[in-house]
Amino acid sequence: MVQKYQSPVRVYKHPFELVMAAYERRFPTCHLIPMFVASDVVDEETSEDGSTNRIERRCALDVDAPRLLKRIAGVDYVYFIQKNTLNRKERTLHIESHNETFSNRVIIHETCCYSVHPENEDWTCFEQTASLDIKSFFGFESTVEKIAMKQYASSIKKGKEIIEYYLKELEDEGITHVPRWTPSSLSLPLPRPTSLSSPPVLPKLAITPAVSIPLAAEAKDGTAQDAKQDSIALQADSLTEILAGTPEDKLDADYIKRYLGDLTPLQESCLIRLRKWLQETHKGKIPKDEHILRFLRARDFNMDKAREILCQSLTWRKQHQVDYLLETWSSPQVLQDYYTGGWHHHDRDGRPLYILRLGQMDTKGLVRALGEESLLRHVLSINEEGLRRCEENTKVFGRPISCWTCLVDLEGLNMRHLWRPGVKALLRIIEVVEANYPETLGRLLILRAPRVFPVLWTLVSPFIDENTRKKFLIYAGNDYQGPGGLVDYIDKEIIPDFLGGECMCEVPEGGLVPKSMYRTAEELENEDVRLWTETIYQSASIFKGAPHELLIEIIDASSVITWDFDVCKGDVVFNIYHSKRAPQAPRKDPLGAHGITSPGGNNVQLIDKSWTLGQDYSMVESPLTCKEGESVQGSHITRWPGFYILQWKFHNMPACSATNLPRVDDVLATLQVSSHKCKVMYYTEVLGSEDFRGSMTSLESSHSGFSQLSAATTSSNQSQSSSMISR
Repeated sequence: MVQKYQSPVRVYKHPFELVMAAYERRFPTCHLIPMFVASDVVDEETSEDGSTNRIERRCALDVDAPRLLKRIAGVDYVYFIQKNTLNRKERTLHIESHNETFSNRVIIHETCCYSVHPENEDWTCFEQTASLDIKSFFGFESTVEKIAMKQYASSIKKGKEIIEYYLKELEDEGITHVPRWTPSSLSLPLPRPTSLSSPPVLPKLAITPAVSIPLAAEAKDGTAQDAKQDSIALQADSLTEILAGTPEDKLDADYIKRYLGDLTPLQESCLIRLRKWLQETHKGKIPKDEHILRFLRARDFNMDKAREILCQSLTWRKQHQVDYLLETWSSPQVLQDYYTGGWHHHDRDGRPLYILRLGQMDTKGLVRALGEESLLRHVLSINEEGLRRCEENTKVFGRPISCWTCLVDLEGLNMRHLWRPGVKALLRIIEVVEANYPETLGRLLILRAPRVFPVLWTLVSPFIDENTRKKFLIYAGNDYQGPGGLVDYIDKEIIPDFLGGECMCEVPEGGLVPKSMYRTAEELENEDVRLWTETIYQSASIFKGAPHELLIEIIDASSVITWDFDVCKGDVVFNIYHSKRAPQAPRKDPLGAHGITSPGGNNVQLIDKSWTLGQDYSMVESPLTCKEGESVQGSHITRWPGFYILQWKFHNMPACSATNLPRVDDVLATLQVSSHKCKVMYYTEVLGSEDFRGSMTSLESSHSGFSQLSAATTSSNQSQSSSMISR
């Protein structure tokens, strides 16, 4: 498996020329990098005007690996080839390095770039990428990979410190400025090390085809380039300005530390790569970096697993319009009177504090009066408010705050709270919150747990993530008042009065919900269905040989068909057809014929098998292949009245042209689509000419379903001739 690394942008608040002078002091060897034994200049070339200098070095590394592994490999040192291209005119340094040792067994490739900060020409940016591909290594592939990643991560972390060290050394020597290159200055010599010993002789070792144990090479150079819009956001005090944006944006290391916390180099890389993937597949709907990071943490920075659950959550948010919940949801009066929970200041760490007096809550009465779905929506609104408060507290306290603390008072909990429908509603709420708000609970303080609590805990604990369970602190009786209790986590001044504190708490006291407010089972069922079907999106299942088709009748030419869909499962091909005559009554594909029941999506076919393409109907857009997880928006200007058919069909993997046999990767991808089933969630809208906003080239739908997690959305662009699909 290929391991990849992408650094954030790291900024040196020094001019490019001075940073280059510091960089040169790392050679031919560096006492700050013990494994960097020596380096030898193999080739050097300078342009006639002196603006460009190319230098190639052969570097020897003494890798910290088990002696047995070195003996098996037959080498003491690992050699790398490093090629530097310094452009003094453009003020850039490009570095490429690869392993020479064991290059037939292990492939290591690294690129680095120093450049001028786009917003401040007196600052320098550094950025690097690297990849490691271990093809074979005497049966020790896994060991070598672990050693490589550990040492590479260590060298990355130390990289900026080394440059800063040499910048300080230059300052101590009185060198605080290096003139910029000008055509008349030709080749300006850079300051050379004055305190280092003479260049050592590179060890003359027999070169065996071997595997380098990636790492050090040039990873120590610092870390990052081009800090475009995120560096601007860094200078702003408003957290709301720091958003995931266009693909040109790059994360600044200082921004990460200020707003996201201390991450290891590999964790930073996971965040940057997942963010980049989202930018490529979910244009205009990129979650904030804090939100992406929560999903990565929930899966221990396994990028594939984090990407899967994040995409599922984004689809869920979009389908149920969760992004607009705080603006659209108004708590019924019964919740305001009898739901015993509310926000109350913050804990000692600056996390928002939510108090829930569960023992005083009439869960049975609330479920009977409101239904499960209303309770769920209320809890979701609490979580959305929690996300908002975390952003505010990050700004107020000047440090990253990404989760909240929950205090649950169980005084009054009894067997009434174990009412089966109430427990069922609680489990449903836990399941939804765990899936869509990971790593938002920093600490859960459970106070005054009665004897019945173990019964409730046995029921709910299997539905709670293991990492979340580790954050639970449970106190029985009045134990919370002693050492190691509540005062360790909450300032004494804000402990609620009902827990013996002096602070008045506005959380409702609850009580029994009057039975006159109870609803019948039929009323609740009808309302529950209505609540969660309040979505403009529809779901459809697509099978091999059974596409899903949607009919749109157009009366006026020059109308505009717009679409917005997510590919939830499998790969699909999207087509648009036009026909002058109406298709026959739609036929629904019997899902049972495919051995699958799909209550969450329908399947309709409109194009009769007797129809001939080019005679009975025509294609008006080029087919578009859409991969699983992608989000697609676009529009089409209709040229003729008639019937337009939007079609999503199963994507068949192409066979290898030479052998007509499927490729291995294609077979594996096909196996992932169980029973040849795909699923899409879509929304379409037809706009008349009177609804156009601006010109035909800037069409914007008035019903946008884009995620508000990014706080910055983009509309579909559309070409004059036909349409352009943006993903």
